Amino acid sequence: MTAHLASPTGAPFFHYQAGQLQAEGVSLAELGQELGTPLYVYSRGALAAALASYQEACVGHNVLVCFGMKANSNLAVLKEFARLGSGFDIVSGGELARVLAAGADPAKVVFSGVGKQAWEMQAALKVGVKCFNVESLPEITRLSEVAVALGKIASVSLRVNPDVDAKTHPYISTGLKENKFGIAIEEAPHAYTLAASLPGLSVVGVDCHIGSQITEVSPYLDALDKLLKLIDQLKTAGITLKHLDLGGGLGIRYDDETPLAPKVLLDKVFAQLQARGYGHLQLVLEPGRSLVGNAGVLLTTVQYLKHTEARNFAIVDAAMNDLMRPALYEAWHGVLPVAPRATESTLYDVVGPVCESADWLARARQLALAEGDLLAIESAGAYGFVMAGNYNSRPRPAEIMVDGDQFHVIRQRETFADLIRGESCLPD
Repeated sequence: MTAHLASPTGAPFFHYQAGQLQAEGVSLAELGQELGTPLYVYSRGALAAALASYQEACVGHNVLVCFGMKANSNLAVLKEFARLGSGFDIVSGGELARVLAAGADPAKVVFSGVGKQAWEMQAALKVGVKCFNVESLPEITRLSEVAVALGKIASVSLRVNPDVDAKTHPYISTGLKENKFGIAIEEAPHAYTLAASLPGLSVVGVDCHIGSQITEVSPYLDALDKLLKLIDQLKTAGITLKHLDLGGGLGIRYDDETPLAPKVLLDKVFAQLQARGYGHLQLVLEPGRSLVGNAGVLLTTVQYLKHTEARNFAIVDAAMNDLMRPALYEAWHGVLPVAPRATESTLYDVVGPVCESADWLARARQLALAEGDLLAIESAGAYGFVMAGNYNSRPRPAEIMVDGDQFHVIRQRETFADLIRGESCLPD
């Protein structure tokens, strides 16, 4: 039995020792016993190693790495990335508030998203974010109005939809014509002309984000080629840019994927920028999943083993409300026993207690199990807790950060009182 939750450098942040699964130097069995399950557990070392893989690939180049915090917005995670020099890619006013609460520099924040409201624009302008990644003509107009009313200048980078197939799940592909994101590349010159003509706006960059869980170089290079042709057009029209934002989307290993190392991609990107005469542009990156995905697991306890004629079910205490990805995307997550048994294994579906047939975490896994066993759902550091909810009135799990042989509770488990806070009954 092998845990593959390691950093790009191969450091064993999750590994077996003396027959027990560990996170760095902490026993997951002891964490589960002391703090209960379901329980999200992150490795501080894995976070640092993942960010370092980008930073090392960018040495000698003008690059701003902005963590796509929609993947994991816990304050401790944000604080760690800010400490290590990361910027942040945000998509809401709430995420801006989290970034500020974590002590991050707003000048290293890019504000993305298709539906920014006026109050969100105002909040971002007041603290001085690096730029807005604008996604439509109406947004350009509204941002100009908001900026003028505040007496501010909004730096804008237009998110261009290059119509490139990221070759990933359709729900996380964002660069095709039929997707809601960005401005069609054919319409981009007009949009730039509009933005450059409006008061309160300063055009500073171009942005694209073609999808997530990408494991090939070619989609990025296809998108980059289209962006550089657009920059050529803009230059002819007298519009010069300061940065190019290539988005994020690098994949991680869930099953048998071969992730694309940042250096492999970026060496080709830098070479293309230099060859086309744009080596002076700052490159902005927005990695999310690749920084946190393999830095976390979801611990869960087997409640019942149910054997039927058609299937065998391992019913656990984690559910689709805790980890939505399998129900939403039919996503694969590895399942590791925290203390493997030397008994004969059985083919199980790992399912939760929520009253939906979509409530499953893993299907057809060969496992040797008994009631009360702890399981670790792998690769749960991205789009895990942030997508969790309270369906079936289930409190959300606690979150833990492991640091060497120490651990810290970075979010308390919700209580029933938390669930009903703010609710009230009608008067008698």
